[in-house]
Parts: sequence; C-alpha cells; structure tokens
Amino acid sequence: MSPAASPSREAEVTDPWVALEPGADPAELARELRRAHETFTAAGTVPRRVRTVVADSWRRSARAGVGPDGTARVELTDGDLGSYRAEHPLARVMPLVRELLGPFAADGEHLLAVCDAQGRLLWVEGHAATRRRADRMNFVPGAHWAESAMGTNAPGTAVAVDRPVQVFAAEHFSRRVQPWTCAAAPVHDPRTGRVLGALDITGGNGLAHPHSLGFVQAVARAAESHLALLAPVETAADSLELTALGRDEARLLAGGRKIRLSRRHSEILVLLARHPEGLTGDELLCALYEDESVTPVTLRAELARLRRILGPGLLASRPYRLTAAVASDVVVVERRLESGAIAAAATAYTGPLLPGSQAPAVARLRRRLADGLRTALIARRDPDLLADWAHAPWGEDDLDVWRALAAVRPSAAVRTRLGELEAELMAPAGWTRPAPR
Repeated sequence: MSPAASPSREAEVTDPWVALEPGADPAELARELRRAHETFTAAGTVPRRVRTVVADSWRRSARAGVGPDGTARVELTDGDLGSYRAEHPLARVMPLVRELLGPFAADGEHLLAVCDAQGRLLWVEGHAATRRRADRMNFVPGAHWAESAMGTNAPGTAVAVDRPVQVFAAEHFSRRVQPWTCAAAPVHDPRTGRVLGALDITGGNGLAHPHSLGFVQAVARAAESHLALLAPVETAADSLELTALGRDEARLLAGGRKIRLSRRHSEILVLLARHPEGLTGDELLCALYEDESVTPVTLRAELARLRRILGPGLLASRPYRLTAAVASDVVVVERRLESGAIAAAATAYTGPLLPGSQAPAVARLRRRLADGLRTALIARRDPDLLADWAHAPWGEDDLDVWRALAAVRPSAAVRTRLGELEAELMAPAGWTRPAPR
C-alpha cells in the first residue's frame, strides 16, 4: 500500500477488524504503523492511517499505564496453573480446538493460544521453534496478556472489546511484540452469554489476511456450540446456579432454565444461598429492609411470587430455605481468596454484589467481599492485578488501590490519576469536580 493510495485506511478496509486486505503491501503498511506507533508514544496523537479499533486500544493501553517496552508477567505457574486450567470451562473444548486449529498452527509455523476472560494465557501450543521465539516475550501459559497489562494484542483486545480482531505488526502496543501478527475471537458461555476467554492464532505476517480471522472466529463458534451440547453438571435438576456479581438483577439457572430475577428476589436468593439452614420471616425482614415499618405481609407476598417463579419444591418455609444446593459466583471468589489464589479470585470477581441493593445484609456482604479482595490485591503488590481493579468501574476512585499501583507502576498516567484523587480528598466540603470542557 503506497501513501498516495488513500488518506485513510478505513476507506480501503471493508472490515475494520481485519488488519490487511488482499493485495495490500504488508511491508509498506508495517513501516507506516511503526511511524504511527512512535508518534503516539511520543506525542499521544494517532495518525489517521491507524484503524479505529487499534487507535482506541492504544488509548486504553496508555490510560492503563502500559509502557511500550514492557514484558508480560507470568502469574500462574506449575500446580496453580494446572488447577486453574482444569476447572476452567474452556478445558472442555480444548480437544476440539486442537483438532481444528492445531494442524493450521503446525503447518504454518504458528501458535495456537487460549486465554481466559482476563487475558491470562492458559494454553500456548504449536510449532516448536515458534514457541521458543514466543517464550522470549513471555507469550507462555500463565502470562497476563490483557490490554491493561500488555497493551494492544489480539487475545487481550478480543476479550476487552468482545469482538474477533486481528492485530498486525506495529499495531501491537508493545515493541517486542511488533514482529508478530495475531488473530483472536472471544468464546462465550452458551448459557449466559458471558465471555469465557478467547482463541488466538499467532505467527508471522502471513496471518495478516481476512481468512485467518474468519477461521479463528469459526473455531470459536464451534467451541460455543460444543459447550452447548455438553451436559453441564451445574444445570442438573436438583441444583441451582446464582450469578449476582456486577449486576443489579441476578441470574439463576435452575434445572436448565434461565431465570432473570427482580432486584428484591435477587436479594432474597443471595441471602438464602448464604444460609442453607434457612431464615425466619423476622430474620429476612431485618436483612432486607431498613424501614422497620415494612410488614411481614409484604415479605410473604414477595416470597409467594418468588415461589411461583422458581417452580414447585424449591422454596420451603418455616424457616424459609432453598431445597437445592446453590452454586454462586460470590462463593467462588470467597473460596479462592481463602486459598490464597488472589489472581483467580480477581478473575472471578466481575463487579460488586448487586451494586444497587440497599438491603442491609446484602450491603454488608458486598462491602466484605470487595474489601477482602482489594486488601489482598494491595498486599500482593502485583501491578497488573492492581491496574485491572483501578481501571474497572468500581475501582476508578479507589484511592488506596491507586496509591498501591503508583508504588509499583509509577507511570505518568497513574501519577496523574492519583494526583486527581488526592486533590479531591483535600478539597473543601461542597466542592465538585469541574465539568470537562
């Protein structure tokens, strides 16, 4: 592609998620991108020839404090990595992924990689010589390749934007990754729609072709279809699965049925899941309502509606209790924290528990869970884990976490944000942050 061909690559590339169209000159494009990358890292401006998806990713990377000369951090090793992989949902589709992507990786001297929803590599397989080269930049199982850790890269960006994406040459934010080209596609839980991770193919410039992105996307869809066909033990008729982190209305899987609960019913289910022995009506009233004028009749009406939604036999009374075992994302985070698996706990924490709930008992549980995790993250002093928390919606104003992050990753962006938070802390009463111009 010559500079005179067009003032904008967006006009030429029909699919903005594809890095290079057939017939374009990869060597010329690589040179343009290197110049654009140097311009951005020096001045913070993005030349027009950079694709929008890449420009947006560069800006997110810079805001996260990622440096262009950084190296991926290996967070999971040996037994921790093995245990985490064994319990990850994508382990169930790895035979299929290897069957479909493995020959392509081996024949083309590429790598097949699979990451989790936080951008941590779980499997990296493929051509032996290519793996040895990738080892030198820590593109290895257990390494953290999220955008907030390593900047723009296909697996990290795919899970960040929840879209299949191709990253070519100097579109990578990290300079040591710029000799590579990769294409990745997210994989979703077919029951809940939640991103489980991403499939990635990494290699040389030969991957900068629309077919490689389409192929990876097709394999990701095949993996989702395979997951849907597998009989999950969690949806057995006598079990319940409750998802309540990061959402005001919890989601319940009961005997294969997906149930979206109202806010009040979400609160009730969370509390009953915490107390398998059951709660009396008075105990539930105190746990749910700050207003002491709320009558037991109001609570009984809510429980009657909930019983109809759940179906026969699942909600018992005297005391109120669930008759089936409940698996919840709250318990997953708690157990990982208790076992010292801080990175795994942070991965499972998708946001505060029922963030809009005013129920006293739910609010206490929400604070206890968040405080336990953030305290563990601060004590661990892992810059990538701290950055993930600080740049999440629930952590963007967390002064203690930003201070801990500044101590281990004192980038200009981190110091600037910390200064803003400390200025707000010292501001006089009634002061409000000026509106952006």
